[in-house]
Amino acid sequence: MLAALLALVFALSAPASAQTALSGKPITIVVPFPPGPSLDLVARLTGARLAEALGQPVVVENRTGANGTLGASAVARAAPDGQTLLFTTASTQVTAVHLMKSVPYDPLKDFTPIVAAVEPVTCLIVNSALPVNSVAELVAYAKARPGMLSYGSSGVGSVFHLVGELFNQTAGVSINHVPYRGVAPALQDVVAGHIPIAFLSISNALALGDNAGIKILAVLEPHRFARRPDIPSISEAVPAFRTPSSWFGVFGPAGLPIPMVTRLNGEIIKTLAAADVKAKLDENGLTVIGGSPEDFRALIVDGLSRYGAIIRAAGIKPE
Repeated sequence: MLAALLALVFALSAPASAQTALSGKPITIVVPFPPGPSLDLVARLTGARLAEALGQPVVVENRTGANGTLGASAVARAAPDGQTLLFTTASTQVTAVHLMKSVPYDPLKDFTPIVAAVEPVTCLIVNSALPVNSVAELVAYAKARPGMLSYGSSGVGSVFHLVGELFNQTAGVSINHVPYRGVAPALQDVVAGHIPIAFLSISNALALGDNAGIKILAVLEPHRFARRPDIPSISEAVPAFRTPSSWFGVFGPAGLPIPMVTRLNGEIIKTLAAADVKAKLDENGLTVIGGSPEDFRALIVDGLSRYGAIIRAAGIKPE
């Protein structure tokens, strides 16, 4: 009887104990966009360090299509065993819900948030010839010329399009949106003087160096960027401007066991805190977020609400 009881206890406890650690099999981190300088950089830095910490292979795979929702959908359908993870941006988990008529997953129900890794520092730039040297001066200049100015972004529905609309709404100005196929052509047109204003990542602007035909008027985050504390935050001139987080983060499929989530969260945060990794992130205009899976879920919920409000106020319709 004692032997039978022990066997029963072992059988019942085995599934739970199996969930306390990762399997040791290869982990695939799906990046749902083409290779690029920022998201890919963080995913591959994280993957390499994660492989060392866990003692198992980690492969980063770019699985693109349908504005990132193809790769995200593949992870949503994967088994919750820790072998398939998603490294993505707010565009697949937040803005897609408001901008696409049909999204093949529920961003809250079909995924397990693991960690909000980093946030790209973003900024407002103007052509050097524009006679403004601060956000306050730009607001006054735009108010005196309603509908006469334009700003560039990386495309309709992009984060930079939406923060431009938020600027219109909170500063009480009317600046027209000009969508581009990516950040680079928008930046080139500001430098050339074809459009006067753009919203983009600060790494793109700083890469041009000084005297490059642009002025960086502000960063869009609530606090100044540590690498360039001379550049003010936009909220210093427009207190109502508070952009939703444009995080890069890691997810698993729904139902990922809590011990796995805890282990992955801890190891990724350790990676981001490493001095050499942090220096690389800072060099590329990325700030570490970190925090718990619960903190990350709260960021997603906040983004769904606030990006949705911006989109509705701007009259942008899902396609």
